[in-house]
Amino acid sequence: MKIATWNVNSVRTRQERLLRWLEQHRPDALCVQELKCQDAEFPHEAVARLGYHVAVYGQKTYNGVAILGREPLEDVVRGFSDGAGEDPQARLLAATMRGVRLVCGYFPNGSEPDSDKYVYKQAWLARLMSVLSARYAPNEPLVLCGDFNIAADARDVAKEAAWEGSVLYNDTMRAAFASLLRWGMTDLFRVTHPDGGLYSWWDYRNLSFPRNDGLRIDYLLGTAPVAARLREALIDRDERKGDKPSDHAPVVVVLDG
Repeated sequence: MKIATWNVNSVRTRQERLLRWLEQHRPDALCVQELKCQDAEFPHEAVARLGYHVAVYGQKTYNGVAILGREPLEDVVRGFSDGAGEDPQARLLAATMRGVRLVCGYFPNGSEPDSDKYVYKQAWLARLMSVLSARYAPNEPLVLCGDFNIAADARDVAKEAAWEGSVLYNDTMRAAFASLLRWGMTDLFRVTHPDGGLYSWWDYRNLSFPRNDGLRIDYLLGTAPVAARLREALIDRDERKGDKPSDHAPVVVVLDG
């Protein structure tokens, strides 16, 4: 079972890239973030022609997440759905396919450490942790994936000194990521690439991609039943090349069965 995550940074701008990537790589499931479109604007028909079922949670101009599956998606849940009020930002979507619960998240960026957006990021992460604890269990097959807007440790940052203290890389964010692992998740890519130095996001500016001045902020975390099936993991760095790429590259894991 091949599961991928990809922040496309506008599905309308990157539609042809998205369709081409699906056709070439044929993941069983693809979790997509930063759609920047409403549900009706998503290319449902084009994706369906490639054999994919789709669940979309879109939002005008910003945010938006989707799950694409080669088999029907069951028990689709949009947002936190925890009874604590609707999140005004479309950032979380869950569905089940082939017995695996897929939770696709576009985690908040946070803007600046002293901003209201950073306060929102911290609250969003706490709420996610509460939902995981209340709704799921570490012994159930679950994949939490997406653009986390967090670099987990120094192995995921090309220039650590430059990023330390930023909204993507600081003690609080590292602790939030670690809490997901303590709950019972495994960083699937890290299992097969323990040394680091491989990144999933590069700024459009300052020749960051040619210089490989990047961060790994896109993850697929799996519970123990998922981690036990892990065969391989990769970052499709080539998709960051060419005309009008997203600033993120797809991250892929392959599971037995």
